[in-house]
Amino acid sequence: MDFIDTHSHLYAEEFDADRDEAVKRCFEAGVNRLILPDIDATSRQAMLDLAAAYPKNFFPCAGLHPTSVNGNYKAALGEVEAMLAKGGFCAVGEIGIDLYWDQTFEREQFDAFAVQVRWAKELGLPVIIHIRNAIEKTIAALEPLADSRLRGVFHCFSGTVEQARQAIDMGFMLGIGGVLTFKKSDLPTVVEHVDIQHLILETDCPYLAPVPHRGQRNESSFLPFVAQKLADIKQISIEEVAARTTANAEKLFGI
Repeated sequence: MDFIDTHSHLYAEEFDADRDEAVKRCFEAGVNRLILPDIDATSRQAMLDLAAAYPKNFFPCAGLHPTSVNGNYKAALGEVEAMLAKGGFCAVGEIGIDLYWDQTFEREQFDAFAVQVRWAKELGLPVIIHIRNAIEKTIAALEPLADSRLRGVFHCFSGTVEQARQAIDMGFMLGIGGVLTFKKSDLPTVVEHVDIQHLILETDCPYLAPVPHRGQRNESSFLPFVAQKLADIKQISIEEVAARTTANAEKLFGI
């Protein structure tokens, strides 16, 4: 089986002690390609270094994460714009709106989000959208930007069936990760109503490890646990899940 982890932070400091081993486990699990979303300047070089070490397997993105938006966000956006101008990125992300921890820079988050979405459309790149405590506001912000050039993924999708349909109608796929395996999660019910052609798999490692590893550090090698849960829900084989979600990711990210 051939999997693509469409959202991995394997470059994060949580893997500094055993990154090579984690990469090896990833490949052994059949997770052969990984999308590396950008966060901000503090971790960007680590992301680029990992992608350079495995150019056929790791694909970097460029973007400013919403929790990194502050009073100096325009300068940070300037760095992202300069990176995108150089090329070599498979997506703009992760970008979006996060109102969970702090709403101090809500206006700035929406401005940074819209700017980066416009860049993605101009460059013909997909966007990776991070949303926390803001899905209705994010959909509303995207609606005036929606056209044939807008495409991407709602990373770690946690909305309703109706919100899933709104996202899909605007050209987005839904990123499905470890939350799908959680006992009290509503995501399985939502996924039942969404055709697999609109789904891609992700881990968001080192966060949100799936059952049976919940509570541990997540890693990309755990992606098959998510795939198996999706196979159970859709009543198809894990091989079909791997084939179809991998094809979806290849199409979206051009890899």
